[in-house]
Amino acid sequence: MSGLTFVDVCSGAGGLALGLERAGFEPRLLLDEDDDACRTLRANRPHWNVLQADLLDFDPSEYPQSYDVDLLAAGLPRVKSSATVTRRSSDTELRLIEATAYLIHAVQPRALIIENVPTLVDEESFAPIRDFLRKELEHLGYELTWFVLNASAFGVPQDRVLGILAAVKQEWASAFRPPRSTVHEHVSVGEALAPSMRSRGWPDADRWAAQATSVAPTLVGGSKTHGGADFGPSGTKTKWRRMGVYTKSFGNELPGRDFEWDPSLGDDGLVRITVDQTAILQGFPESWEIAGLKTARYRQIGHATPPPVGEALGRAVAEALNGDPAAPAAG
Repeated sequence: MSGLTFVDVCSGAGGLALGLERAGFEPRLLLDEDDDACRTLRANRPHWNVLQADLLDFDPSEYPQSYDVDLLAAGLPRVKSSATVTRRSSDTELRLIEATAYLIHAVQPRALIIENVPTLVDEESFAPIRDFLRKELEHLGYELTWFVLNASAFGVPQDRVLGILAAVKQEWASAFRPPRSTVHEHVSVGEALAPSMRSRGWPDADRWAAQATSVAPTLVGGSKTHGGADFGPSGTKTKWRRMGVYTKSFGNELPGRDFEWDPSLGDDGLVRITVDQTAILQGFPESWEIAGLKTARYRQIGHATPPPVGEALGRAVAEALNGDPAAPAAG
């Protein structure tokens, strides 16, 4: 599965692009409006062609490398829940979905992947945007497949449910299948973070890891306009505290030799997870550098498509595109 190319819009920290790279795709262009995200992409892949620009203003005719690609990938900002989808606060997110569809008109890739919230797949309040995508893409020769994946099924130590649209040109559409789970058992928080917890000689690292046997709750990156790095709503924080994790803020460093983990002591006895460790929980390799200050780094991580999910999606698309095109229907 090599020689396939893609354009990635709203690239963020590069989770989807990294996964596609692992699946054998080569990026022609990566686009994001955020300065920290662009610095993250350039720090990790200096050879990638990264453009800092707003998708709503992007003109592909000025960037010929965006044409004649196999895949357009879009891990778009999450649309709001059904309770707020009609409010002005969701206008930008919906416009970005529309802009992606309009970009298809110009770029005409063989396939499209959009990753977003799971409710986009089947919730009634999102029926208008699904109808819009169907009308825009079907007359261009794409067949649409909507489905939901949980990142934990692909080795990501997190309960993260994703809504996916795969649109494939009719010649290859019959060969496309949504990816299946790649692991037999979920990777737990303790298993994922034990090596980093041990790294500064913390004597309780293995004892803590042995009881952190579930996957992490969904990481929430938050918005640029509200608050800092946060574990999320109260229910999510309760799940973290059951694993002996401090939830009022993220740690600045890993626990050392002198830290005593004892949840019976309250907050003082809980271990603090660092932002770097949340990247591990999102499926990034430890070598992946996230640029920016603490809040900006966590925002990029929390909004990213987990790379193992991106890889699974890429392999599913590659398998379809590398197969024989469907024979034309008899006239």
